[in-house]
Amino acid sequence: MKINSKEGFTLLELLVVVAIIGLLSAVVSVLLTGARKKGDDAAVQSNLRTIANQAELFSLNNGNSYLPPGVKENYYAKCPDNDSSGTSIFSVDKTIAASLTEAIKRSDTNFASSCFNSTNVWAVAMPLKTTSGTYWCADSTGAARMIVDPNSDLKVSLLTAKPLPVYEPPVRIWEPLTLAEDGVNYVCNN
Repeated sequence: MKINSKEGFTLLELLVVVAIIGLLSAVVSVLLTGARKKGDDAAVQSNLRTIANQAELFSLNNGNSYLPPGVKENYYAKCPDNDSSGTSIFSVDKTIAASLTEAIKRSDTNFASSCFNSTNVWAVAMPLKTTSGTYWCADSTGAARMIVDPNSDLKVSLLTAKPLPVYEPPVRIWEPLTLAEDGVNYVCNN
């Protein structure tokens, strides 16, 4: 009696293996997306820390002023990306500009970043990816913390560049800090 033995796998066995591999890759993909968002948030925080360090050097080399030489108006707007206007510390200092550009690339693009610059104060708030509507904020007081934008349903262009004679921010993510010679400046909320 001769037994007919086949070597190899049946079509059903191959389909089961392919389905298992597909399921495992989907699970890994979801896990990596969360890790990628956390990595982007860490990059934003690191770039804002670089901006904080460089801003202090800029101030020391610029007569204890955060405004570029010859600039008299405060800067309050969506953070500039590759801006060479020279109207703020964010466009004049190359290290700050490069760090700001990288932070913008790694931030949540559904929400606008915010930058403020005056003679005595600067502040930057970048939207984070892991928790929608939250920002990482760093400022000249040494603060670096997560803040929440109460108007998180506003998207894209939240701010426009203009001098600030009075406190009228379109979005309240800053705590006003009144300085006699400057009017109103902004720092990160607690």
